[in-house]
Amino acid sequence: MDRQTYTAELAGLRELRTGIGQAEKILAAAQKELDKLAAQRARKVAGLAGYEKADAATVAKASGLTLADVVRIAPLLDPTPAAVRAAKSEDQAVAVAPAAAPAAPVQAAAPVAEPVPQPAGAVAPVLTRPAPGVEQPAPAVVSAAVPSEVEDQAVVAEVSVEVPAAPVASVAAPARPAVESGPRELPTIPEGPAGARFEAATANLVSKRPNFTQQARATVFLDAATGELAVRDQVLRLTLGAKSPGEILDAVLATAPGTERIYVTAGAPWHDGSERYSTLKDAVAAWLNTPSDRWTTAVGSGRDKLAGHFVHQRQPVGRYASAASPEGPVTEIRSMGEWFDPDGADVATCRMAFTLLWQALRRHWDDAVLMGSPSQTGRDLWTRTIPTKGKWAGGYPVLSEELRGLLHATGGQGRTELILPPRVPEQLPALVEYDRTFAYAKHLWKSPVGTPTRITAAAFAAMTQAEQAKALMSCSHWNVRVTVPAGWNHVGLLPAPVTGERAWIYPSDPGATFTTWAGGAEVHLALSNHIAPWKVEVLDGLVFEDGKPLDEWGKKLKAAWADLTNLSRIHGDERQRTAAYLASRAVRSVLLFGLGGFAQRPRLVTGTTAHGEALPAGVEILGQDEQVVTWQRQAGFSRDPSAHPEWSAYVWSGARAALLDMKYRDGKEVVATAGALHAKPGTVVYFGTDAIALTERQPWPYRGEPGDYLLKGHLTGPVPHPVSQEHYLTLRGQGRAELAAKGAEQS
Repeated sequence: MDRQTYTAELAGLRELRTGIGQAEKILAAAQKELDKLAAQRARKVAGLAGYEKADAATVAKASGLTLADVVRIAPLLDPTPAAVRAAKSEDQAVAVAPAAAPAAPVQAAAPVAEPVPQPAGAVAPVLTRPAPGVEQPAPAVVSAAVPSEVEDQAVVAEVSVEVPAAPVASVAAPARPAVESGPRELPTIPEGPAGARFEAATANLVSKRPNFTQQARATVFLDAATGELAVRDQVLRLTLGAKSPGEILDAVLATAPGTERIYVTAGAPWHDGSERYSTLKDAVAAWLNTPSDRWTTAVGSGRDKLAGHFVHQRQPVGRYASAASPEGPVTEIRSMGEWFDPDGADVATCRMAFTLLWQALRRHWDDAVLMGSPSQTGRDLWTRTIPTKGKWAGGYPVLSEELRGLLHATGGQGRTELILPPRVPEQLPALVEYDRTFAYAKHLWKSPVGTPTRITAAAFAAMTQAEQAKALMSCSHWNVRVTVPAGWNHVGLLPAPVTGERAWIYPSDPGATFTTWAGGAEVHLALSNHIAPWKVEVLDGLVFEDGKPLDEWGKKLKAAWADLTNLSRIHGDERQRTAAYLASRAVRSVLLFGLGGFAQRPRLVTGTTAHGEALPAGVEILGQDEQVVTWQRQAGFSRDPSAHPEWSAYVWSGARAALLDMKYRDGKEVVATAGALHAKPGTVVYFGTDAIALTERQPWPYRGEPGDYLLKGHLTGPVPHPVSQEHYLTLRGQGRAELAAKGAEQS
């Protein structure tokens, strides 16, 4: 080739470059338009799922998508029967610290990385912080997670755990049964238009400040064991017969006409005769549906048409209307335990507690009304703090169904874990319990707002180290691959998903690698803890704008709690002190279950159908009698304007991190630290959501403020290591009794 030919070829190459550039621009514009149209189509498909008679096949034909694509975009349209879906997803279903798990010890191995191609990740930077010295003498061994402790659960429907009455410390500990578990794959964010739904909000659904006041309900308090009824300022004694719902309603309504809500403070009539049933839930369902000539199940109207009773083992809700007027006034029978454990308090004291609760809330909300449950009350009070000015005056957007589903599947609640020998001694020198006072109230000052920005591994790798650190410290949720550092000899820091009853464990073996989702607070702690930073590779992430949607709500509830707590200590009348204490526990429930209510899991609808009538599709039968069949079914996500699982997940993540490392500040200065990582390795025995049990006392200060670690129990050793949750709860009860008997005070 001569020079002239070379020059001509170069000129031709430039022309091709220009043409290719123009074609690429056209292609990019077309691709952009295609992505835009596909995203619009996805939004329309998701929107159609809001119509209760929507059919996936019809939507697929109209949209040009496959049936599988339609179901992926809008899971509510999945035509697969619920039972089949449950069977298919049994090994992948993600529980969030299930409160109803059977109490049994679990010996779970840490997930081991499988020899398959791994997605590329971006290594997160080590985040430095001041390093107080902590002794580290013990080798690391795998821990075991156990069923969650009831009173610590931030779930709307709580379940009590039966605790053996006999002292376990004086008998041989039972053998540990083996429980099989293995790594469990969590959902990830898809690429392309489908992935865009994970950065979107639900159309035309926002949380708005209400322009109305809730109506108070005529409420009475009944001791079903004694027949005592507190109504207004009187205590009367009723004859309840066999204590069936109909007989209770007859007796109460005859004495207090117009009653709309009956709280049972003692006696639990729904458990009478439970020995005749295979499960407690069957017994409760049978009691709720006891036939009555005068009363029938209230089915409500509109969207609540099939609401009926709420069947729960210990805190059921019965909704009844007059058989002569089924669409007329409704009277509920509920458990006082939804709000607080009466612990022997009489009906007059329980009523006084409700009065003090209302008065305390009324000082901060002039339109405060106590609704049926603390969860409903908490969310209603929150809506009355939604700003009327500023960026969010129009309301907080509800995230897309896809993103809410991801957060439900990957954002667990409290940490519950029993750490087994040889990581701790078989014979404990002592069992010392610390409980974080009103723990979740400490973590409401900052929460995510708006829709998130997705940060892929490539995007994270392209950031500067300062930008990476800022992203990790923001309100965020990360898909990460984690490796425990060599020489690590303390408790695990991040949750790993596993199959089986527990769903999550906390690996701590040096070199263990697993993939998980975790909140920014936990990932930040793994990178910045004072013992040794963990290796964290970012695979994907969602970063939200930092906001304060729960701050005012939390401050008002903390103020009400502080007022009632103080009253319970200084009032001269013992009944008033008891009532104030119970009311302070009710404020805790309002926050705890209100926060859990934001998670808005897929609805569980309970109903009844007369024999001979067709059952609704996809139901699970709970029980039946001679007249009706009681059932429940998953109803998917509702269009709830208060659905904000991003808030629950962020607070729960912060609380889990504080269980490991919490700082006491005087202004901006850190004056003390607390948490499991500040105890010696080999001394932590148990994690229980907002409590820790150790083998020795800790120098953690207690100021009586939310989040502080309160010494709750001390059982002098030697103490046999607990091998199950029942065993631990029994030992815990003995420790609390011993501490109370000694009259020990928090130092």
